[in-house]
Amino acid sequence: MTNSVDLPPVQIPGYDGGPFGHRPELLEEHLFWLGHLGRCVDGEEAQELLFGADDEAAGDFQHRLWERADWPVFTVPLAGGHRLHVVYRTFEDDEGIDFLLHHPGWERAELIAQDDGHFMGPGLSWTELVAAADGALPGGTVTDPHARLLLLLPAFGDDAVPGDAADRLAAALRARTGVEAPERLAVALLEDQGQTGSTRWTTTGSGVQINDGEYSFRNPANRFALPPARLSRVSAALAS
Repeated sequence: MTNSVDLPPVQIPGYDGGPFGHRPELLEEHLFWLGHLGRCVDGEEAQELLFGADDEAAGDFQHRLWERADWPVFTVPLAGGHRLHVVYRTFEDDEGIDFLLHHPGWERAELIAQDDGHFMGPGLSWTELVAAADGALPGGTVTDPHARLLLLLPAFGDDAVPGDAADRLAAALRARTGVEAPERLAVALLEDQGQTGSTRWTTTGSGVQINDGEYSFRNPANRFALPPARLSRVSAALAS
């Protein structure tokens, strides 16, 4: 399920940090997934469904992960040579997960979401999330669509998920996490949507996907939003 051909970049243009580490073996650990999805849950029921009896073990696993000297990077390939990088920023006192979109022809990567104490997002609609996960493109860190979906899930927020979304998410949870009730957890995750909450996505007259998230880089009403030209290229990359 993993693919070691694409090693992490030495640098990501416009993004400071590192050294970046190639750690595909982490994706085979169910405790990794529990911690990765931890900020996607809000209610007490969802937390119990996710962690269950593994709460303490998952916490210990995450603690060791955040103490790493390198910054693990997981890459999901997109059409046209674009890449979505999921970076574990193991920076002391400022750890978090950054979601960056890049193309070799761009002068800088675009930060579309951050999962940390100062959450920024969402960066992906449900349609974009599933397209990235199910693209079946070679390369990246992992080829398994279930792993790709869960890797990108913390960057997602959408108030208009389709009726089959819970089934799709449950299949990924069943395959990768080992939780006892993946169907119930999938429903809870889609209801809670973690720190971002439900966000409304719309398409502008020029075909750019934007949202109304208070903390989203893809909401042009926010003072920190990406400029129009960069919003456009992010939208085009994720739609391709």
